[in-house]
Amino acid sequence: MVLTALRGALRFLTRLPVGGGDAAWEAFRRTPVSITLAGYVVGALAALPLVVPIPVPSAAALYLVTLVLLTGVTHADGLADLGDAAAVHGGVDAARRREVLKDSQTGVGGALAVSLALVTLGLGALGLAGTLSFVGVTLALAAEVGAKTGIALLVCTQKAAHEGLGSALTEAATPTDLLPVVVAVLPLFALASAVGTGYAGPFAALVAPVAVAWLVGRWAAGTFGGISGDVLGAANELGRVAGVHAGVIVWTLW
Repeated sequence: MVLTALRGALRFLTRLPVGGGDAAWEAFRRTPVSITLAGYVVGALAALPLVVPIPVPSAAALYLVTLVLLTGVTHADGLADLGDAAAVHGGVDAARRREVLKDSQTGVGGALAVSLALVTLGLGALGLAGTLSFVGVTLALAAEVGAKTGIALLVCTQKAAHEGLGSALTEAATPTDLLPVVVAVLPLFALASAVGTGYAGPFAALVAPVAVAWLVGRWAAGTFGGISGDVLGAANELGRVAGVHAGVIVWTLW
């Protein structure tokens, strides 16, 4: 069941040719822990450039390129839509913001949100590539697992703003589904112990994205009346940025 759900999660969250069909999608929809497990796969693959003996800027650039090749633009598109909806001025209601959220055209707010996320992630990637290779890989992995765990948190604790991807995931999840998610993040600390990075950096890289997702979810609940696929995508992108920077900062200073 979990492996089938993981295949569905990878099919939905990445561009990896994993197959699985409707059975994998249904298993994924009913198994939030598969989202966190997918973070291990994405994080490990994206971190591969960090172990290549090339200059730091090149390793950072390859990390970004690998992420895009792995995940496509779906999550970034969600961030762009959220940026446009957030940029609407005046006393507009939730219905109007949801209308902007669904608009396929990208405005200034969306372009600015995606640009800032890309630039800040690139700067964080320089920090990852500038550490020891095993440290960079561990922090990148923790940040990705944290970003996906943030999605799982929203799916298990928030209601959907409207019919669509958000409702397909939230209607099948409950807060108790977070228990397997908590268990699923524990191998990160075993890895940190094995490679000798200490726990502080990986912990920060894991927790920061979850905190960001919670904040995004709270904002979306008040602004749109709930979450949506766009909100989940935005939480993923913003969470990854926060996780990378938090991990690098904590590991560097402490």
